[in-house]
Amino acid sequence: MRFDPAPADPFALTGRRVHEAEGRGRRAFALFQAVRHQGPLVWIQPRHAPEIPMLRGLPRGVGERLHLLRPAGETDLLWCLEETLRAAPIGLVIAEPEKPLSLTVGRRLQLAAETGRTTGLLLIRQGAGSPATETRWQCEPEAGERRDTTLHRWSLNKNKKGTTGSWILDWPGATAAFHMVTAARERCEPADAAR
Repeated sequence: MRFDPAPADPFALTGRRVHEAEGRGRRAFALFQAVRHQGPLVWIQPRHAPEIPMLRGLPRGVGERLHLLRPAGETDLLWCLEETLRAAPIGLVIAEPEKPLSLTVGRRLQLAAETGRTTGLLLIRQGAGSPATETRWQCEPEAGERRDTTLHRWSLNKNKKGTTGSWILDWPGATAAFHMVTAARERCEPADAAR
């Protein structure tokens, strides 16, 4: 098996595939991906989910393209997910299944994404990943030195076609722009002009 070198943009999700994000920062990762994908966006949540995306808190350009589906149960959620992945004009499908997906269900979703030429992102509970997904991201908020910053640690723990890694980035949430942050004590300080 040949592995591709690390891409210039480590956060680019492979198109026509289904990916997973877990951890406390998984919804921030989903919004980051929503900003980066063109076209209509679909977010599928169980009807009883206590938190839903609020239009006023979304990054610029996402609210106008977002369609929120709230099916009654897990079976309906998986049906909505598969059918939405098959719909060709959709840019990104985000779904929040409550139970781990079997290999068979995961494979069906991959085939649906290929058919519809759509990218899928499953926001899963910790340890509930499917063996059929292309990548799995661990997403956690990261403490920063400044209070006015939004730091995230996004770790690529599973990648069927490439490398894995972990990154800390500063993403304010308004646009697709972000800044990579180096690990503590590895920051480049400007030279002292007085010397």
